[in-house]
Amino acid sequence: MANYSVNQKESISSYPCFQLGKSRFDQGTFIGRFRHFLDVIDPSTLFTTKQQLRNAILLLEEYKDGQLPSGVDDQHLWEAQKIKQAIIHPDTGEKVLMPFRMSGFVPFGSPIVVGLLLPNPTFGATIFWQWLNQSHNACVNYSNRNATKPTPPSRFILGYVGAVTSAVSIALGLSALVKRANRLSPATRLLIQRFVPFPAVSAASTCNVVLMRNSELHEGIDVVDQHGTVVGTSKAAAKKALQETAATRAFLPAPILLIPPFVMNILEKTRFLRSNPRWNLPIHAAVVTASFGIALPLAISIFPQMSQIAREKLEPEIQANTSEAVLFYNKGL
Repeated sequence: MANYSVNQKESISSYPCFQLGKSRFDQGTFIGRFRHFLDVIDPSTLFTTKQQLRNAILLLEEYKDGQLPSGVDDQHLWEAQKIKQAIIHPDTGEKVLMPFRMSGFVPFGSPIVVGLLLPNPTFGATIFWQWLNQSHNACVNYSNRNATKPTPPSRFILGYVGAVTSAVSIALGLSALVKRANRLSPATRLLIQRFVPFPAVSAASTCNVVLMRNSELHEGIDVVDQHGTVVGTSKAAAKKALQETAATRAFLPAPILLIPPFVMNILEKTRFLRSNPRWNLPIHAAVVTASFGIALPLAISIFPQMSQIAREKLEPEIQANTSEAVLFYNKGL
């Protein structure tokens, strides 16, 4: 039997009756999804040991088999499921590499965002930080995709090249336009220059998702009933999943890339930073990390991970396989 000593934490909210594969928060509301994704991106799960992961998986298997050890309560089960869902891909059953987990998105992505927002970037710096950002995004997209159908490596390469090309092209183009705006004062040009990464990253992130997951539109993704039984493979559900994920990725950079320039523009005028410029970068990094930590759960909470689609919007052959009015699919993250 599993050693079920999952870390017990004082919790403000009570733990509801455990449901395997379900969220302990109401996924029908934005607040419920927000609280759910705060769990998903919790960076403390990055420190989970191999033994703790094995214990969590085994405890869930014992629950499934109806052979729970004595003393196990709902909190133990919810914490075990949190660990498994943070590390194991729901479709492949394989471990997601630490930098590309949703729980690692903020810790590993924040230094990149700081680089994107550095003032007065050279063309070389712009290319480097946009390339690094889209490389990280591409790996996160691939690692958290809907994997009910295999994705050929060529799709990954296409998405990666398309995202990097679009990000660098937009960023360099906007930077060149700002620098040629002779009517603007140097201070105004510097301020506008700080906002250049947003349209570049937003467009490229959307492009990244669409190109990398384009195969889902051709292959389709699995749709399941309320019991988790696969009813069929649907291109209509794949299209909806891709639209939802693209909308999420278009919104995600907004708070991350728009809030820090405003905040830093104010802070840099304070007496403290004027007399202690060496603190500029650490404070900038802290502002970016805080913005990232808030923006990520807000963005991915717009749609539930297990989204639903009306039966009549699916292909005729799938409609013929079920009488349920609504079916479900994993949209990816």
